[in-house]
Amino acid sequence: MTRWGFGRGLRHSRLQSILAVAAIAAAVALPVVLVGVGGGVSAHELDQIQTAGYQIVVSASGTHGISNAHSVARAIEGVGQVTAASPILSVAIDAFVGSGGAQPVLAEGVIPDEFSPTLGPTESGLFPDPLPLGDPTDSVHYANGSYSGPASLDVLVSTPYVAEFGVTVGDHLLLGPDANRSQAVSYNVTGTFGVPLNLLGPTGAFAILLPLSDLQVLSGYATGPNASVPDAADTVEVAVASSIAANPGAIDRVESQVQALYPYYGVSALSQEAQQLEAASSVLTGFYLALSSVGITVGLLFLALVLLRRVEADRRSIGIRRALGLPGSSIAGGILRDGFLLAGAGALVGVAAGIVLVDALASWSSGAVQEAAQLAVFSPTFLAALCAGVLLLSLLASGVATRAALRIEITEALR
Repeated sequence: MTRWGFGRGLRHSRLQSILAVAAIAAAVALPVVLVGVGGGVSAHELDQIQTAGYQIVVSASGTHGISNAHSVARAIEGVGQVTAASPILSVAIDAFVGSGGAQPVLAEGVIPDEFSPTLGPTESGLFPDPLPLGDPTDSVHYANGSYSGPASLDVLVSTPYVAEFGVTVGDHLLLGPDANRSQAVSYNVTGTFGVPLNLLGPTGAFAILLPLSDLQVLSGYATGPNASVPDAADTVEVAVASSIAANPGAIDRVESQVQALYPYYGVSALSQEAQQLEAASSVLTGFYLALSSVGITVGLLFLALVLLRRVEADRRSIGIRRALGLPGSSIAGGILRDGFLLAGAGALVGVAAGIVLVDALASWSSGAVQEAAQLAVFSPTFLAALCAGVLLLSLLASGVATRAALRIEITEALR
């Protein structure tokens, strides 16, 4: 039944074929984009969890909600099988280079000796080891909560910030809580570090690392009457001994002990987060497929209408072939073949269009859309299953047209 050539009728048939292929391609491109991007983002997040150097996270509600972070870290280190407890405070502050104006940066305050062991294999290569931030334990300046000891005033700067503003090791960088230059403090740039993939966007790329006590004083989160949260931190990342790092049961026991120490803080194991993420990813993929099934159904209905229209246009031809003794299976085979070819072409075009669209978003869009598109993963198994599903469903659409063709009365068709 597929006809390619010249003439008004043939041009109309070609247009119908093109529209049928386009309808199916559009329907197939949707799940390719949704599942590819959604699955890629989920896989990236899962990989970040599974390759993190720490296994347990302590968090609190509110802004910088963990108080007395230094003592919390020491107490957690006393739990059996814990090898490091790294409190981290993240605050947006302003940096001044030379005589220029304020530039927002993401500052993270850490205890150097505790921070490095909690880095995963990917991130550990981005930071110098040991961290050149003065006092490794951050105890001299902290001085048991008095903050009366001498501050190291050392800072590490991210490589994107170095490239943008020309800062080099040995330079001085003014850091302040806001754009008021008079409140800024001069820090020594003692090293640089790369930017992990999960620090996205210009604020994350322009990042600095400094001792926890220094950042607490600078941002107003040290111990004192004006501190809304004394000795504040956002999280405490806990690393366990390598002998139990792959043992969920042993990690759960350590988690329970940490939770018993701080019942009012949230304590979670990354293995639990990974399980929750996998479950959420499965639900989301199911939703994507359910949403895409609507488009695929519409595309196949359009295919069925195109095939029915061809049967109606070929009524006389079908009647002549039936009168000459051509078996119904031969006529049915031609219709099924046409439906199969149109659906196959639509599926292939849809897969290619979906991949090209995601690549275009990854190259030329911006912000979160670009970041998500760059993480897209196109599973050959999923793409093959999607195409196979469309081809199988095309048999239903072809079956409708086949039934109509075989029900044509020969005598009526030959009139």
